[in-house]
Amino acid sequence: MPNHLFAYGTLRPGLAPDVVAALVAQLRVLGQGTVHGLLYDLGDYPGLLHDPTQESRVHGTVFELNGGEDLLRRLDDYEGFYPHAPAQSLFLRETATVTLADGGELDCWLYLYNHPPGTARLIPSGIYRRQ
Repeated sequence: MPNHLFAYGTLRPGLAPDVVAALVAQLRVLGQGTVHGLLYDLGDYPGLLHDPTQESRVHGTVFELNGGEDLLRRLDDYEGFYPHAPAQSLFLRETATVTLADGGELDCWLYLYNHPPGTARLIPSGIYRRQ
């Protein structure tokens, strides 16, 4: 089980809303990274559709997780991930290989959007910025 998290949206430093800011402040930043996929603007937050065959990359922050299962449970609550009811989840927590800024790779948890993006706007840069 990975001990790292890749965050590409509202879990990134400076983008965390008040409801989760204190939790994000507890995470130790390791650096920046990318994963292959598509990033969509869903309004108040982005959604990642991970696809290792995509040429496009989504950019984010890599954190070390030091809070164990309790920390993951709290992050799951925020992201709307229900481990025992994935079909009802807004996001799914899965593992993926993240390419680090120095070219290395690291297996990380990440939250993937669990629905078709519909008419959501694609973020071509792969970088989420709060509007």
